[in-house]
Amino acid sequence: MTQKQKAEARRTLETESSPVRAISITSGKGGVGKTNITANLAIALAQQGQEVLVWDADLGLANIDVLLGLNALYNINHLLNGEKTLEEIIIEGPKGIKIMPASSGVQEMANLGEGQKMRLLNELDHYRAKLDFLLIDTGAGISANVMYFNMAAQERIIVVTPEPTSITDAYALIKVMTTKYNAKKFRILVNLVENSREAKDVFTLLGAVADKYLGSISLDYLGFIPTDEYIPKSVLKQQPVLDLYPSAECSKYFKNLAKQLLNTPTGGGLDGNIKFLWKRLLKI
Repeated sequence: MTQKQKAEARRTLETESSPVRAISITSGKGGVGKTNITANLAIALAQQGQEVLVWDADLGLANIDVLLGLNALYNINHLLNGEKTLEEIIIEGPKGIKIMPASSGVQEMANLGEGQKMRLLNELDHYRAKLDFLLIDTGAGISANVMYFNMAAQERIIVVTPEPTSITDAYALIKVMTTKYNAKKFRILVNLVENSREAKDVFTLLGAVADKYLGSISLDYLGFIPTDEYIPKSVLKQQPVLDLYPSAECSKYFKNLAKQLLNTPTGGGLDGNIKFLWKRLLKI
């Protein structure tokens, strides 16, 4: 074996033995700010020295690259068709975060086949770059794709707002994952609230309904992101608020959210469902 081959083998061993936190960021209802949260959380984690890959897993309605003002030449459709590798479709975003873009307006992407799912698993398992966090921005609702990405993640963050429909749909999402897929642990992040009291009220209501009808599941309150005029301003400029307005009130909360995740143990684990990056989780 040459020196180059030895160095490559050593890098591969170090990479595959490094633990990675695969976290899905999901919601029962669309329009709750899930993608914005994913992008800014990724940047906040990168600012803490973490290597982050963001996967736009809303496969038929992709928009995280648009939100960040990025131009993706290739996307997951090229990967699944065998035209490009994972490394070839990944693009770099602010603060060095990596983005795995999805396709937009491709109806076939709305329901992945088993072969496509296995290809995704295989591509991720062979991803050689150093990685600390995989953030998966799922679609909203309870479609087969949403369930697949949520259950293949190690941890799940459910984004909910004070709107009654958002709370109802968040409960429906939790119910399906609990009753059909045996998921028991969820982290709740409340978005678009005025203060901590309003956020706690939303969490308490959701928790009470879950306790009454679903029994022994764990809902962990992850905190909240306040309503902030700087968020829509940053969206219009296609830049993350954390980058454009680092002193804004909401930016402080994104930074705190990243620190909270770093200071808490994983909220999931191997629950019998097939997992992304499972080799690294098992340190094989």
